[in-house]
Order: sequence, then structure tokens, then C-alpha cells
Amino acid sequence: MPVDPSAHVAVTARVHPEARVGAGTHIGEFCVIESDVVIGSNCLLEPYVYVKRWTTLGDNNEISAGTVLGTDPLDKSFSGARSYLKIGDRNKIREHYTISRGTEPESETRIGNDNYIMTSGHIAHNCNLGSNIVVASCALIAGYAEIEDQAFISGGVVVHQYSKIGRLAMVGGNTRVNSDLPPYFLYSDFNVAVKGLNLVGLKRAGFSREEIGVLKNAYTLLYRSGLKQEEALARIEAELVSEHTRHLVDFIRRSKRGICRESAKARTEK
Repeated sequence: MPVDPSAHVAVTARVHPEARVGAGTHIGEFCVIESDVVIGSNCLLEPYVYVKRWTTLGDNNEISAGTVLGTDPLDKSFSGARSYLKIGDRNKIREHYTISRGTEPESETRIGNDNYIMTSGHIAHNCNLGSNIVVASCALIAGYAEIEDQAFISGGVVVHQYSKIGRLAMVGGNTRVNSDLPPYFLYSDFNVAVKGLNLVGLKRAGFSREEIGVLKNAYTLLYRSGLKQEEALARIEAELVSEHTRHLVDFIRRSKRGICRESAKARTEK
């Protein structure tokens, strides 16, 4: 049966006969669920949520009023072919948010688990977001961007297409992200600049004093030693061995856009 008998569907909602709705899920007033949609168990869709075709939601997601999931990409090259939006479990997506499916046929936009996505923003086609991420209100994430686990994206941030944001990075409000942001660091300014370690985020994530000290030394080698990038990475690999520095080095070496740098003002204050 497409709609589990224990699910609740409001009388004003419209659920396509070919959609699947899991046990205990609540579909609120005036929601629209198109065909080829899968909604897992124990989800809550508040009134006026619109879930477009080829969208999959896992279990225990909460979607607030006025949100549209699986929108056609905001991409002039989009042909209308089948593509996907896949969302994991236990995500909270607040009011008036839009998330697009992929542009190329059979491609997808992916959202992981346990993310908190606040109001009035957009995640574009072919983005890949990990888990335990916070995206604050009015942030805009352009196509093909990647955000690793536990990152924090503040209000009004604009992320350029193809940019990558690393694990436990924290981006301050109204920042323009147009380069790759290595993990564990703090970023701000209109033209994004690195400001040091994301100490609050690292402590909340349970990093020890020793682990934070190693990352601080890695930051110094990377940004304040005067070494060329590859020389700094080689020294980090040789002198500061940990799972976190390995991830940091790997992220930087995989960067195609180039990584964010310190501002001139920060360099003069070191």
C-alpha cells in the first residue's frame, strides 16, 4: 500500500497514488506530494509543503511550512530529464526553503542525516551535504557545492558553485565563499578569509586539548610559516601526524578551486 495505514494525511493534502508514505508520518494541511516520491517513517510535513517527483526522504524528518523539495534546477541547461533529490534521516528543514534535484539526467542532490537547515534559503542542484551540519537562515548554496560533516554556515552566507567546505568549518554571517575552505577553521569577511581555528566547534565536537594543539600547529605551518603550500603540507604530514591532519592535507590536495587564504590584516596582526 503506497500510504501506510498508520500515516496521517490531512483531508486537504494531495498525495499522488504512486507516492509512498511510511508508518507514522504526518502529512499536514494543503501539502502536495507528487508521484515517484518516497517519504519514510515518522516524518512530519507541516502545512503547505510541496514534495516534487523523484524526491526521497528518510525517517524522522521534520519539514516546516512553505518548503519545496525536489524543485527543478535553477539552471538554463536543464533538459527536464529525470534526476533526484535524496535526503537522509532526522533532518529539520525550516520554513520557506527550497532544495533542487540534479541537473544532468540521473544525477542527484544529496543531504545526509541530522542536519538543521533554517529558514528562507536555497540548496541548489547537485550539491552534496554531509551530516550534522547547521545552515542558518537566508544562506544560499549554489550548484555542485560540497559541505562536509559538522560544518556551520551562518546567516546570509553565499556559497559559489563548485566550492567545498570542510568538516567542522565555521563560516561567519554574510560571507561570500568563492574558494575551498579547509576543515576545522573559522572564516569570515565579505571576501572570505580564514581567521584561525574553529575553537568553539572543535570543543563542542569533543576534540581534546592535544588534538586542538596539533591543528593549531598545522594552521601555523599552512598560513603563517612563509612556506609554499606543498612544503607546508609535507611538513604537516611529517611532523603533525593525526587523523585530523591527514584529513586536512587530503582536503587541500584535492582542491581544484584553491583554498581560502588569510586576509592581509590578519597577517599583519600575527
